[in-house]
Amino acid sequence: MPRPFSPSTPRIRAQQCVARALDALPPAVQIRLSRRPPVQLDGDTLAPEVQLGLALLARRRQPPPETLTPAEARLNRRRLAAVYAGKPTPVGAVADLELDGAVPLRARHYVPAELGGPHPLLVYYHGGGFTYGDLDTHDGVCRILCRHAGAHVLAIDYRLAPEHPFPAAVEDARTALSWAFANAERLGADPRRVGVGGDSAGGNLATVVAQHAARHEGPSPVLQLLIYPATDFTKRRRSRELFGDGFLLTNSEMDWFETNYLGSDLAHAADPRASPLLADDLSGLAPALVVTAAFDPLRDEGEEYAQALHEAGTPVTLRRFPGFIHAFTAGAGVSRSARDALIEIAGATRAMFAAAR
Repeated sequence: MPRPFSPSTPRIRAQQCVARALDALPPAVQIRLSRRPPVQLDGDTLAPEVQLGLALLARRRQPPPETLTPAEARLNRRRLAAVYAGKPTPVGAVADLELDGAVPLRARHYVPAELGGPHPLLVYYHGGGFTYGDLDTHDGVCRILCRHAGAHVLAIDYRLAPEHPFPAAVEDARTALSWAFANAERLGADPRRVGVGGDSAGGNLATVVAQHAARHEGPSPVLQLLIYPATDFTKRRRSRELFGDGFLLTNSEMDWFETNYLGSDLAHAADPRASPLLADDLSGLAPALVVTAAFDPLRDEGEEYAQALHEAGTPVTLRRFPGFIHAFTAGAGVSRSARDALIEIAGATRAMFAAAR
């Protein structure tokens, strides 16, 4: 059984210092330390700091997560997240909550330090292939979004697969959004400006609950923040073939995620609650910001979803970040370029909330 994990140990603090030092090196030195020429693929060049980071991870020869038990894989991911979290971005306040529902859900509420208000509320679902990730692994991301979007952030600790397969995460995501609408004023947030967001698996959940809200009576979110979202389990696109090996997120890991989440019932993959790109009607949804990364296996399905939203008449902005890989926002604590990108994303989210007044 994995040992209990502490996010602040001397070893992790030392690794954080090393990661920051490597990120600060000149690009030419980073390329040289990676021991290979600049990686150029599909018209883009991998960022030097990313190329070095991937090379160092490969040299560690960690077992692939799909060869571990879910508990072991979660522990390894928490360790990696702790290294790249860096120093916590200051916000107004942070409080852990328990949301009432059929299944009690843990959540974390981030309060912006800005004066004025009431500020909007972003309900945020973490990534991790529906298999790992928690309130701590995405604490740094939520803090930066809170500070630079000028919004309350409610991070949701939804149930994970394979212990809780599809549609448990969807049910938890919907419960959390309903709770947020009912309790926004109690949190000090503007109940008329509640948005949904998430990265990877969390981006999937964010748009799935946005679709559900638009088709049923009751309030709907005013925006969708979809950071490299998974949108279709039924088809492998070109980006999966190009970047499915050697760029952090691998095809074998994604297959493992799919098996954990959807099980052996092939019909689940075609369910729009799992593959939101397959929904019959994408009109009338909240305006969306879709973020993709140039070297991400999920790039094409995210961009195809943005195109589908556009064709359905749903306002959408697509932002592809060159040189980056999947999960780049998780490195914002030590990587200046990743932090700048996440601050840009937060600024765009702020503008979308302002337009929803």
